[in-house]
Amino acid sequence: MSNDKTKNSNKSVLIGAAFLMATSAIGPGFLTQTAVFTGQLGSTFGFVILTSLILSAIAQINVWRVIGVSGLPGQEVANKVLPGLGYFVAFLVALGGLAFNIGNVGGAATGLNVIFGIDYTIGAAISAAIAIFIFLNKNAGNAMDTLTKVLGALMIVVIGYVAFTTKPPVGEAVMKTFVPDQIPVLAIITLVGGTVGGYITFSGGHRLLDAGISGEENLNEINKSAVMGMGIAALVRVLLFLAVLGVVSTGFTLDPKSPPASAFQEAAGTLGYKFFGLVIWAAALTSIVGAAYTSVSFLKTFTKAISDHVNKW
Repeated sequence: MSNDKTKNSNKSVLIGAAFLMATSAIGPGFLTQTAVFTGQLGSTFGFVILTSLILSAIAQINVWRVIGVSGLPGQEVANKVLPGLGYFVAFLVALGGLAFNIGNVGGAATGLNVIFGIDYTIGAAISAAIAIFIFLNKNAGNAMDTLTKVLGALMIVVIGYVAFTTKPPVGEAVMKTFVPDQIPVLAIITLVGGTVGGYITFSGGHRLLDAGISGEENLNEINKSAVMGMGIAALVRVLLFLAVLGVVSTGFTLDPKSPPASAFQEAAGTLGYKFFGLVIWAAALTSIVGAAYTSVSFLKTFTKAISDHVNKW
Protein backbone atom coordinates (compact mmCIF):
# COMPACT_ATOMS: atom_id res chain seq x y z
CA MET A 1 0.00 0.00 0.00
CA SER A 2 2.80 2.37 0.95
CA ASN A 3 4.59 1.52 -2.32
CA ASP A 4 1.46 2.48 -4.27
CA LYS A 5 1.27 5.75 -2.37
CA THR A 6 4.93 6.46 -3.09
CA LYS A 7 4.44 5.70 -6.80
CA ASN A 8 1.39 7.97 -6.97
CA SER A 9 3.24 10.70 -5.08
CA ASN A 10 6.23 10.42 -7.41
CA LYS A 11 3.96 10.47 -10.46
CA SER A 12 2.28 13.64 -9.18
CA VAL A 13 5.68 15.29 -8.62
CA LEU A 14 6.93 14.24 -12.09
CA ILE A 15 3.86 15.79 -13.73
CA GLY A 16 4.14 18.83 -11.46
CA ALA A 17 7.81 19.34 -12.40
CA ALA A 18 6.89 19.10 -16.09
CA PHE A 19 4.15 21.71 -15.71
CA LEU A 20 6.44 23.92 -13.61
CA MET A 21 9.02 23.94 -16.41
CA ALA A 22 6.40 24.46 -19.11
CA THR A 23 4.44 27.20 -17.35
CA SER A 24 7.70 28.94 -16.37
CA ALA A 25 8.42 29.17 -20.11
CA ILE A 26 4.84 30.23 -20.95
CA GLY A 27 4.80 33.81 -19.71
CA PRO A 28 3.63 37.14 -21.17
CA GLY A 29 6.74 37.26 -23.38
CA PHE A 30 6.00 33.77 -24.74
CA LEU A 31 2.50 34.86 -25.77
CA THR A 32 3.72 38.08 -27.38
CA GLN A 33 6.63 36.40 -29.21
CA THR A 34 4.36 33.75 -30.68
CA ALA A 35 1.76 36.27 -31.87
CA VAL A 36 4.32 38.69 -33.35
CA PHE A 37 6.28 36.03 -35.25
CA THR A 38 3.09 34.41 -36.52
CA GLY A 39 1.98 37.81 -37.82
CA GLN A 40 5.36 38.31 -39.53
CA LEU A 41 6.03 34.82 -40.87
CA GLY A 42 2.59 33.24 -41.27
CA SER A 43 2.64 29.47 -41.74
CA THR A 44 6.45 29.43 -41.92
CA PHE A 45 6.48 30.03 -38.17
CA GLY A 46 5.65 26.31 -37.87
CA PHE A 47 9.20 25.57 -39.06
CA VAL A 48 10.58 27.91 -36.38
CA ILE A 49 8.56 26.09 -33.70
CA LEU A 50 9.77 22.67 -34.88
CA THR A 51 13.45 23.71 -35.08
CA SER A 52 13.42 25.49 -31.72
CA LEU A 53 11.66 22.50 -30.15
CA ILE A 54 14.43 20.13 -31.29
CA LEU A 55 17.19 22.45 -30.03
CA SER A 56 15.36 23.13 -26.77
CA ALA A 57 14.72 19.43 -26.15
CA ILE A 58 18.44 18.64 -26.51
CA ALA A 59 19.35 21.33 -23.96
CA GLN A 60 16.49 20.59 -21.57
CA ILE A 61 16.88 16.81 -21.40
CA ASN A 62 20.65 17.10 -21.00
CA VAL A 63 20.35 19.53 -18.06
CA TRP A 64 17.63 17.48 -16.33
CA ARG A 65 19.68 14.28 -16.69
CA VAL A 66 22.84 15.87 -15.26
CA ILE A 67 20.96 17.39 -12.31
CA GLY A 68 18.88 14.27 -11.71
CA VAL A 69 21.64 11.64 -11.90
CA SER A 70 24.19 13.72 -9.93
CA GLY A 71 21.62 14.69 -7.31
CA LEU A 72 23.12 18.19 -7.35
CA PRO A 73 21.42 21.49 -8.24
CA GLY A 74 22.74 23.46 -11.21
CA GLN A 75 24.97 25.79 -9.20
CA GLU A 76 26.77 22.91 -7.45
CA VAL A 77 27.33 21.13 -10.76
CA ALA A 78 28.79 24.38 -12.12
CA ASN A 79 31.11 24.71 -9.11
CA LYS A 80 32.43 21.20 -9.74
CA VAL A 81 33.10 22.06 -13.38
CA LEU A 82 34.91 25.29 -12.42
CA PRO A 83 35.22 26.48 -8.80
CA GLY A 84 33.28 29.71 -8.35
CA LEU A 85 31.25 29.28 -11.55
CA GLY A 86 28.19 28.20 -9.55
CA TYR A 87 28.12 31.48 -7.65
CA PHE A 88 28.26 33.42 -10.91
CA VAL A 89 25.52 31.30 -12.48
CA ALA A 90 23.34 31.64 -9.36
CA PHE A 91 23.76 35.43 -9.46
CA LEU A 92 22.78 35.57 -13.14
CA VAL A 93 19.76 33.27 -12.69
CA ALA A 94 18.50 35.16 -9.62
CA LEU A 95 19.02 38.54 -11.33
CA GLY A 96 17.28 37.30 -14.48
CA GLY A 97 14.44 35.81 -12.43
CA LEU A 98 13.92 39.16 -10.69
CA ALA A 99 13.96 41.07 -13.98
CA PHE A 100 11.53 38.65 -15.65
CA ASN A 101 9.26 38.72 -12.62
CA ILE A 102 8.77 42.47 -13.02
CA GLY A 103 7.29 41.67 -16.44
CA ASN A 104 5.38 38.68 -15.05
CA VAL A 105 3.73 40.75 -12.31
CA GLY A 106 2.85 43.36 -14.93
CA GLY A 107 1.35 40.63 -17.12
CA ALA A 108 -0.74 39.31 -14.22
CA ALA A 109 -2.01 42.83 -13.52
CA THR A 110 -2.91 43.21 -17.20
CA GLY A 111 -4.85 39.93 -17.11
CA LEU A 112 -6.99 40.95 -14.13
CA ASN A 113 -7.56 44.37 -15.70
CA VAL A 114 -8.82 42.74 -18.91
CA ILE A 115 -11.06 40.23 -17.09
CA PHE A 116 -12.49 42.40 -14.31
CA GLY A 117 -11.39 45.97 -15.07
CA ILE A 118 -9.32 46.00 -11.85
CA ASP A 119 -6.74 48.77 -11.48
CA TYR A 120 -3.24 47.60 -12.49
CA THR A 121 -1.71 48.30 -9.07
CA ILE A 122 -4.43 46.35 -7.27
CA GLY A 123 -4.23 43.54 -9.85
CA ALA A 124 -0.47 43.27 -9.32
CA ALA A 125 -0.95 43.17 -5.53
CA ILE A 126 -3.64 40.45 -5.75
CA SER A 127 -1.51 38.28 -8.05
CA ALA A 128 1.58 38.74 -5.86
CA ALA A 129 -0.46 37.86 -2.76
CA ILE A 130 -1.60 34.58 -4.39
CA ALA A 131 2.02 33.69 -5.22
CA ILE A 132 3.14 34.55 -1.67
CA PHE A 133 0.33 32.41 -0.24
CA ILE A 134 1.55 29.45 -2.32
CA PHE A 135 5.02 29.69 -0.76
CA LEU A 136 3.79 30.28 2.78
CA ASN A 137 1.84 27.02 2.55
CA LYS A 138 3.40 24.21 4.64
CA ASN A 139 3.33 21.96 1.59
CA ALA A 140 4.54 24.65 -0.80
CA GLY A 141 5.86 22.08 -3.30
CA ASN A 142 2.48 20.37 -3.61
CA ALA A 143 0.67 23.72 -3.76
CA MET A 144 3.00 24.87 -6.53
CA ASP A 145 2.47 21.62 -8.45
CA THR A 146 -1.31 21.98 -8.18
CA LEU A 147 -1.28 25.63 -9.28
CA THR A 148 0.88 24.99 -12.35
CA LYS A 149 -1.11 21.88 -13.37
CA VAL A 150 -4.52 23.56 -13.04
CA LEU A 151 -3.55 26.84 -14.72
CA GLY A 152 -1.48 25.02 -17.35
CA ALA A 153 -4.45 22.84 -18.29
CA LEU A 154 -6.69 25.91 -18.31
CA MET A 155 -4.42 27.66 -20.81
CA ILE A 156 -4.40 24.62 -23.10
CA VAL A 157 -8.22 24.42 -23.10
CA VAL A 158 -8.80 28.16 -23.65
CA ILE A 159 -6.15 28.60 -26.36
CA GLY A 160 -7.32 25.37 -27.99
CA TYR A 161 -10.87 26.74 -28.14
CA VAL A 162 -9.71 29.99 -29.75
CA ALA A 163 -7.58 28.03 -32.26
CA PHE A 164 -10.66 25.95 -33.19
CA THR A 165 -12.72 29.13 -33.57
CA THR A 166 -10.31 30.86 -35.97
CA LYS A 167 -10.26 27.90 -38.42
CA PRO A 168 -6.54 28.22 -39.34
CA PRO A 169 -5.15 26.78 -42.60
CA VAL A 170 -3.77 23.65 -40.91
CA GLY A 171 -2.70 21.95 -44.16
CA GLU A 172 -0.61 24.93 -45.22
CA ALA A 173 0.86 25.22 -41.71
CA VAL A 174 1.94 21.56 -41.75
CA MET A 175 3.50 21.89 -45.20
CA LYS A 176 5.43 25.08 -44.34
CA THR A 177 6.61 23.48 -41.09
CA PHE A 178 8.69 21.07 -43.17
CA VAL A 179 9.14 23.16 -46.35
CA PRO A 180 9.44 26.78 -45.15
CA ASP A 181 9.57 29.86 -47.39
CA GLN A 182 12.66 31.07 -45.49
CA ILE A 183 14.94 30.16 -42.56
CA PRO A 184 14.21 32.82 -39.91
CA VAL A 185 17.34 32.43 -37.73
CA LEU A 186 16.50 35.32 -35.39
CA ALA A 187 13.06 33.89 -34.64
CA ILE A 188 14.57 30.46 -33.90
CA ILE A 189 17.15 31.92 -31.48
CA THR A 190 14.45 34.00 -29.78
CA LEU A 191 12.18 30.99 -29.28
CA VAL A 192 14.97 28.78 -27.92
CA GLY A 193 15.85 31.49 -25.40
CA GLY A 194 12.23 31.89 -24.43
CA THR A 195 11.71 28.15 -23.97
CA VAL A 196 14.87 27.01 -22.15
CA GLY A 197 16.72 30.24 -21.37
CA GLY A 198 17.75 31.41 -17.90
CA TYR A 199 15.98 29.85 -14.93
CA ILE A 200 13.49 27.88 -17.08
CA THR A 201 15.90 25.03 -17.85
CA PHE A 202 16.55 24.31 -14.18
CA SER A 203 13.08 24.75 -12.68
CA GLY A 204 11.77 21.21 -13.22
CA GLY A 205 15.07 19.49 -12.41
CA HIS A 206 15.37 21.36 -9.12
CA ARG A 207 11.75 20.50 -8.27
CA LEU A 208 12.54 16.79 -8.68
CA LEU A 209 15.61 17.14 -6.44
CA ASP A 210 13.53 18.83 -3.74
CA ALA A 211 11.06 15.94 -3.92
CA GLY A 212 13.88 13.42 -3.51
CA ILE A 213 13.69 12.06 -7.06
CA SER A 214 17.31 11.70 -8.18
CA GLY A 215 19.98 9.12 -8.94
CA GLU A 216 20.58 6.83 -11.90
CA GLU A 217 17.77 4.51 -10.78
CA ASN A 218 15.26 7.32 -11.46
CA LEU A 219 16.68 8.27 -14.86
CA ASN A 220 13.67 7.00 -16.83
CA GLU A 221 11.28 9.05 -14.70
CA ILE A 222 13.50 12.13 -15.04
CA ASN A 223 13.58 11.72 -18.83
CA LYS A 224 9.79 11.30 -18.98
CA SER A 225 9.20 14.42 -16.89
CA ALA A 226 11.60 16.49 -19.04
CA VAL A 227 9.98 15.32 -22.28
CA MET A 228 6.51 15.97 -20.84
CA GLY A 229 7.50 19.52 -19.89
CA MET A 230 8.79 20.22 -23.39
CA GLY A 231 5.66 18.65 -24.86
CA ILE A 232 3.32 20.85 -22.80
CA ALA A 233 5.19 24.03 -23.76
CA ALA A 234 5.22 22.96 -27.42
CA LEU A 235 1.49 22.15 -27.38
CA VAL A 236 0.63 25.61 -26.05
CA ARG A 237 2.97 27.21 -28.60
CA VAL A 238 1.37 25.28 -31.50
CA LEU A 239 -2.20 26.02 -30.38
CA LEU A 240 -1.41 29.72 -29.97
CA PHE A 241 0.32 29.75 -33.37
CA LEU A 242 -2.76 28.21 -35.00
CA ALA A 243 -5.12 30.58 -33.17
CA VAL A 244 -3.21 33.66 -34.40
CA LEU A 245 -2.60 32.17 -37.86
CA GLY A 246 -6.33 31.70 -38.36
CA VAL A 247 -6.78 35.43 -37.74
CA VAL A 248 -3.85 36.86 -39.76
CA SER A 249 -4.52 34.53 -42.73
CA THR A 250 -7.72 36.50 -43.35
CA GLY A 251 -5.68 39.70 -43.79
CA PHE A 252 -6.19 41.01 -40.25
CA THR A 253 -3.28 43.11 -38.90
CA LEU A 254 -2.36 42.54 -35.26
CA ASP A 255 -2.35 45.56 -32.96
CA PRO A 256 1.36 46.22 -32.15
CA LYS A 257 0.39 47.41 -28.66
CA SER A 258 -0.84 43.92 -27.77
CA PRO A 259 -0.64 41.41 -30.64
CA PRO A 260 -2.11 38.38 -28.79
CA ALA A 261 -4.99 40.44 -27.30
CA SER A 262 -6.00 41.76 -30.72
CA ALA A 263 -5.87 38.22 -32.17
CA PHE A 264 -8.11 36.80 -29.44
CA GLN A 265 -10.54 39.71 -29.76
CA GLU A 266 -10.74 39.37 -33.54
CA ALA A 267 -11.29 35.61 -33.13
CA ALA A 268 -14.11 35.67 -30.56
CA GLY A 269 -15.08 39.28 -29.88
CA THR A 270 -15.46 40.40 -26.26
CA LEU A 271 -15.37 36.80 -25.03
CA GLY A 272 -12.07 36.30 -26.88
CA TYR A 273 -10.64 39.41 -25.23
CA LYS A 274 -11.66 38.09 -21.80
CA PHE A 275 -10.07 34.75 -22.71
CA PHE A 276 -6.85 36.61 -23.49
CA GLY A 277 -7.00 38.18 -20.02
CA LEU A 278 -7.46 34.75 -18.46
CA VAL A 279 -4.57 33.24 -20.45
CA ILE A 280 -2.09 36.05 -19.77
CA TRP A 281 -3.01 36.05 -16.06
CA ALA A 282 -2.52 32.28 -15.79
CA ALA A 283 0.72 32.45 -17.80
CA ALA A 284 2.06 35.33 -15.71
CA LEU A 285 1.10 33.89 -12.31
CA THR A 286 2.68 30.50 -13.01
CA SER A 287 5.81 32.25 -14.31
CA ILE A 288 5.99 34.38 -11.14
CA VAL A 289 5.94 31.21 -9.05
CA GLY A 290 8.41 29.40 -11.33
CA ALA A 291 10.91 32.27 -11.41
CA ALA A 292 10.75 32.84 -7.64
CA TYR A 293 11.09 29.14 -6.82
CA THR A 294 14.02 28.55 -9.19
CA SER A 295 15.90 31.72 -8.19
CA VAL A 296 15.79 30.77 -4.51
CA SER A 297 16.70 27.15 -5.33
CA PHE A 298 19.97 28.55 -6.70
CA LEU A 299 20.67 30.78 -3.71
CA LYS A 300 19.77 28.41 -0.87
CA THR A 301 22.91 26.28 -1.03
CA PHE A 302 25.17 29.25 -0.35
CA THR A 303 23.92 30.33 3.09
CA LYS A 304 21.91 28.84 5.95
CA ALA A 305 20.03 32.13 6.26
CA ILE A 306 18.27 31.19 3.01
CA SER A 307 18.30 27.37 3.20
CA ASP A 308 16.61 27.42 6.65
CA HIS A 309 13.82 29.72 5.42
CA VAL A 310 13.40 28.85 1.74
CA ASN A 311 9.64 29.48 1.56
CA LYS A 312 9.90 32.91 3.15
CA TRP A 313 12.69 33.93 0.82
